[in-house]
Amino acid sequence: MAGNDLGSLLGTLLSGAKGGSSAGGAGGLLGSLLGQLGGKGAAGGTGAAAANGASGNPLEGLLGMLNKSGLGEQARSWVGQGDNKPVTGDQIAQALPDDALQKAAQDAGVSPREAADHLAGSLPEAVDKLTPEGEVPQGESLQDVISRQLGKLGGLGK
Repeated sequence: MAGNDLGSLLGTLLSGAKGGSSAGGAGGLLGSLLGQLGGKGAAGGTGAAAANGASGNPLEGLLGMLNKSGLGEQARSWVGQGDNKPVTGDQIAQALPDDALQKAAQDAGVSPREAADHLAGSLPEAVDKLTPEGEVPQGESLQDVISRQLGKLGGLGK
Protein backbone atom coordinates (compact mmCIF):
# COMPACT_ATOMS: atom_id res chain seq x y z
CA MET A 1 0.00 0.00 0.00
CA ALA A 2 1.43 3.42 -0.95
CA GLY A 3 0.75 5.00 2.45
CA ASN A 4 2.73 2.29 4.24
CA ASP A 5 5.74 2.71 1.93
CA LEU A 6 5.62 6.48 2.34
CA GLY A 7 5.26 6.12 6.11
CA SER A 8 8.27 3.84 6.29
CA LEU A 9 10.38 6.30 4.32
CA LEU A 10 9.17 9.25 6.40
CA GLY A 11 9.88 7.35 9.61
CA THR A 12 13.42 6.64 8.43
CA LEU A 13 13.92 10.27 7.43
CA LEU A 14 12.65 11.56 10.78
CA SER A 15 14.57 8.99 12.80
CA GLY A 16 17.74 9.96 10.94
CA ALA A 17 17.56 13.24 12.80
CA LYS A 18 15.89 12.16 16.06
CA GLY A 19 16.58 8.49 16.55
CA GLY A 20 14.13 6.35 18.48
CA SER A 21 10.90 4.61 17.69
CA SER A 22 8.58 7.60 18.12
CA ALA A 23 9.91 9.02 14.84
CA GLY A 24 9.00 5.78 13.06
CA GLY A 25 5.47 5.98 14.48
CA ALA A 26 5.19 9.59 13.37
CA GLY A 27 6.34 8.53 9.91
CA GLY A 28 3.56 5.97 9.67
CA LEU A 29 0.97 8.51 10.75
CA LEU A 30 2.30 11.10 8.30
CA GLY A 31 2.52 8.51 5.54
CA SER A 32 -1.09 7.52 6.06
CA LEU A 33 -2.23 11.14 6.07
CA LEU A 34 -0.21 12.14 3.00
CA GLY A 35 -1.30 8.97 1.21
CA GLN A 36 -4.92 10.00 1.70
CA LEU A 37 -4.26 13.55 0.57
CA GLY A 38 -2.44 12.39 -2.57
CA GLY A 39 -5.56 11.92 -4.65
CA LYS A 40 -4.89 9.54 -7.55
CA GLY A 41 -1.65 8.14 -6.16
CA ALA A 42 -3.13 7.23 -2.79
CA ALA A 43 -4.52 3.84 -2.00
CA GLY A 44 -8.28 4.33 -2.02
CA GLY A 45 -7.80 8.05 -2.80
CA THR A 46 -10.30 10.16 -0.91
CA GLY A 47 -10.36 13.08 -3.30
CA ALA A 48 -9.29 15.44 -0.50
CA ALA A 49 -6.40 16.73 -2.59
CA ALA A 50 -8.65 17.68 -5.50
CA ALA A 51 -11.14 19.33 -3.17
CA ASN A 52 -8.35 21.48 -1.73
CA GLY A 53 -6.79 22.59 -4.98
CA ALA A 54 -3.89 20.14 -5.14
CA SER A 55 -3.13 18.21 -8.28
CA GLY A 56 -2.17 14.86 -6.82
CA ASN A 57 0.70 16.31 -4.74
CA PRO A 58 -0.08 15.43 -1.11
CA LEU A 59 2.36 17.95 0.34
CA GLU A 60 0.79 20.76 -1.68
CA GLY A 61 -2.65 19.60 -0.58
CA LEU A 62 -1.63 19.53 3.08
CA LEU A 63 -0.04 22.96 2.92
CA GLY A 64 -3.13 24.33 1.16
CA MET A 65 -5.37 22.98 3.92
CA LEU A 66 -3.17 24.49 6.61
CA ASN A 67 -3.15 27.84 4.81
CA LYS A 68 -6.95 27.87 4.45
CA SER A 69 -7.26 27.05 8.16
CA GLY A 70 -5.24 30.07 9.28
CA LEU A 71 -1.96 28.19 9.71
CA GLY A 72 -0.28 29.64 6.63
CA GLU A 73 2.39 31.49 8.60
CA GLN A 74 3.40 28.31 10.43
CA ALA A 75 3.38 26.22 7.25
CA ARG A 76 5.48 28.79 5.39
CA SER A 77 8.02 28.70 8.22
CA TRP A 78 8.39 24.92 7.76
CA VAL A 79 8.97 25.28 4.02
CA GLY A 80 11.23 28.29 4.41
CA GLN A 81 14.83 28.22 5.54
CA GLY A 82 14.34 29.77 9.02
CA ASP A 83 13.03 28.39 12.29
CA ASN A 84 9.92 26.18 12.26
CA LYS A 85 6.94 27.69 14.06
CA PRO A 86 4.98 25.24 16.23
CA VAL A 87 1.34 24.21 15.95
CA THR A 88 -0.93 22.52 18.45
CA GLY A 89 -2.89 19.31 18.13
CA ASP A 90 -6.10 21.34 18.28
CA GLN A 91 -4.97 23.46 15.33
CA ILE A 92 -4.09 20.36 13.31
CA ALA A 93 -7.42 18.70 14.17
CA GLN A 94 -9.29 21.79 12.96
CA ALA A 95 -7.22 22.10 9.78
CA LEU A 96 -7.54 18.52 8.54
CA PRO A 97 -10.68 16.84 7.20
CA ASP A 98 -12.21 14.72 9.98
CA ASP A 99 -12.24 11.59 7.82
CA ALA A 100 -8.54 11.97 6.95
CA LEU A 101 -7.52 12.43 10.59
CA GLN A 102 -9.70 9.53 11.74
CA LYS A 103 -8.32 7.21 9.04
CA ALA A 104 -4.72 8.17 9.83
CA ALA A 105 -5.41 7.61 13.54
CA GLN A 106 -7.01 4.24 12.84
CA ASP A 107 -4.05 3.19 10.65
CA ALA A 108 -1.65 4.16 13.46
CA GLY A 109 -3.73 2.53 16.19
CA VAL A 110 -4.25 5.75 18.16
CA SER A 111 -7.16 8.06 18.89
CA PRO A 112 -7.78 11.05 16.60
CA ARG A 113 -6.72 13.32 19.50
CA GLU A 114 -3.40 11.46 19.85
CA ALA A 115 -2.92 11.52 16.08
CA ALA A 116 -3.44 15.29 15.96
CA ASP A 117 -0.95 15.77 18.81
CA HIS A 118 1.64 13.52 17.12
CA LEU A 119 1.15 15.33 13.80
CA ALA A 120 1.54 18.72 15.50
CA GLY A 121 4.88 17.56 16.87
CA SER A 122 6.20 15.96 13.70
CA LEU A 123 4.77 18.01 10.80
CA PRO A 124 7.11 21.00 11.19
CA GLU A 125 10.22 18.81 10.94
CA ALA A 126 8.79 16.56 8.23
CA VAL A 127 7.73 19.43 5.96
CA ASP A 128 11.08 21.13 6.60
CA LYS A 129 12.93 17.98 5.50
CA LEU A 130 10.66 17.51 2.46
CA THR A 131 11.36 21.07 1.28
CA PRO A 132 15.15 21.31 1.60
CA GLU A 133 15.47 24.07 -1.00
CA GLY A 134 12.85 26.26 0.68
CA GLU A 135 10.05 25.34 -1.71
CA VAL A 136 7.70 22.43 -2.41
CA PRO A 137 9.39 20.03 -4.86
CA GLN A 138 7.68 19.92 -8.23
CA GLY A 139 7.65 17.12 -10.77
CA GLU A 140 8.83 14.27 -8.55
CA SER A 141 7.19 11.95 -6.08
CA LEU A 142 7.53 12.38 -2.34
CA GLN A 143 9.19 8.97 -2.26
CA ASP A 144 11.92 10.29 -4.57
CA VAL A 145 12.37 13.43 -2.46
CA ILE A 146 12.63 11.36 0.73
CA SER A 147 15.07 8.91 -0.85
CA ARG A 148 17.28 11.78 -1.98
CA GLN A 149 17.24 13.28 1.51
CA LEU A 150 18.05 9.92 3.07
CA GLY A 151 21.01 9.62 0.72
CA LYS A 152 22.31 12.94 2.07
CA LEU A 153 22.06 11.55 5.62
CA GLY A 154 24.67 8.93 4.85
CA GLY A 155 23.26 6.54 2.29
CA LEU A 156 20.28 5.43 4.35
CA GLY A 157 17.97 5.57 1.31
CA LYS A 158 17.74 2.91 -1.43
